[in-house]
Order: sequence, then C-alpha cells, then structure tokens
Amino acid sequence: MTISPTENAPQTTARLRGSGLTVGYDQRVVIDGLDIDIPDGRVTTIIGSNGCGKSTLLRCLARLLPPKAGTVFLDGEDIAHVRPKQVARTLAILPQNPVAPEGLTVADLVGRGRHPHQRWYQQATAADEAAVAEAMEMTDTLELADRTLDALSGGQRQRVWIALTLAQGTDLILLDEPTTYLDLAHSIDVLDLVRRLRDDHGKTVVMVLHDLNLAARYSDSLVVMKNGAIVTTGAPAQVIDAAMLDEAFGLRAHVMTDPISGGPLIVPLGAHTRTF
Repeated sequence: MTISPTENAPQTTARLRGSGLTVGYDQRVVIDGLDIDIPDGRVTTIIGSNGCGKSTLLRCLARLLPPKAGTVFLDGEDIAHVRPKQVARTLAILPQNPVAPEGLTVADLVGRGRHPHQRWYQQATAADEAAVAEAMEMTDTLELADRTLDALSGGQRQRVWIALTLAQGTDLILLDEPTTYLDLAHSIDVLDLVRRLRDDHGKTVVMVLHDLNLAARYSDSLVVMKNGAIVTTGAPAQVIDAAMLDEAFGLRAHVMTDPISGGPLIVPLGAHTRTF
C-alpha cells in the first residue's frame, strides 16, 4: 500500500522546503505541485528510477532551476528573493556534471569555494586558506593540490569537486550523485564523510543516489520519487519494502535486515524467482 508523503516524515525544523513546486524545462513539466520539507541536521536522500525528477528537484531547491509555480523557502524566505551571495553562504550544491576552466589546478578550484565569503578586491585570507586546506584534507586531495583537473582520474576529480563544495562552508549541502565515477571503496569514503558532516558539524545534507542499499545505510530519511511526484518519505526502515520497490522501481526484491547497520538490505530477485 502506498504511504502518504507526510505519514513518516520526521518532525524536525525545515530550513529548506518547497511548496507547490511545478518544475520543468521549456514546455515540458517534470514536477507538478510537489511539497517537500528537508529535515534539519539530517541526511536526506532522494531516490527513484531514471527520469523521475530527482536531479530536477535538487536543482530547484538550490535555485539553479526556478520553478514554474510554487516556492522554495530558505530559512523562511522565498529563495528567489534572497541575494545570490547570501544563498551561496548558506547552501552549496555539487551538480551531476560540474565543469571548470581548462588548466585549472586543484588548489585553485577548491579555493573558488570561498568566493561567497570574499569581496571582489579582497585576496584570500588566512580563514579562507584554512577552510580550503580542511576541505582538501577531509576529501584526501591535499596531495593533488598542484595538479590540473585534466590530469586526474574520474574518482580523483569527483573528490576535488566535493572539496570545493565543502570549502564553501555552508550549513546546507546538496549533492547530486556524489559517488559518480567512484569505486565502492571510495564511495564508502565519501558517504562516511557525509555522515561525519552531520555528526561532527551539524550539517544538513541532501543527496541523490542510485544505489539503494547505500542510500538505506547512510540516510536518516528517504524521499522516494516516481514520475515527478513523491511516493513516500520517511526513515529507511519505514520506507523500504517489497511493495514500494515494485511500485516506484518496478523491482521485485526481498528486503532483509542488514547485518551491519540493522537497517533494510535489498536483495533483487531474478526474473523467474518467486517472491518470499
């Protein structure tokens, strides 16, 4: 049975929320009339099949894509009316396919994360340099500082982009597929970092992930989307079951208890395997 979007929603203050969001590209509507509250100080992951609107929603929440209707609220204000620099001091986003000028070094790129905190005539301060160094240390990219982006592997580049996002020093962090190009070990490293950002620094993190088992293990709350709408939200143990997986993903699976985390663990079933 489908769970209503608010039935399992955590009762926490939402610094970032969307009301009545209709979002799309040109004349194509991807999301229509969607409401969402992002729990403060938690890790929220948006999941759903390809093309369901996950990245579109994230871009709208970050003010990269203005809604055709509805409002995104940041700290109680319509984000469309907040000065861009103030938004950038509060909210950072790592898009799915970021780009940078050719020949830029890692240190220069990560340093650009400090721009919202600087004036046009101001050189980097000691605080800026410390923030950059800390971000690179957290992402294990310090040894790459003098290398150019085009000399890095896909996984190294992804960690550098995450360092840029962290150097921005915001309380709200939006990550669109942060484990793209990463092998499993480095994916775990990134998600462990996300958890530390929550635990040690009180950050609010919103991610889009495709790996459902990683989403279940590392998230406080899941938002399940299908066809531009929210199917259900809540803690992974409340949300993930065989019925939801079939409805939202067309996936036949057995859900068992993860022996490590105690949360749900998804075991896909073969095409001719009967459900348990």
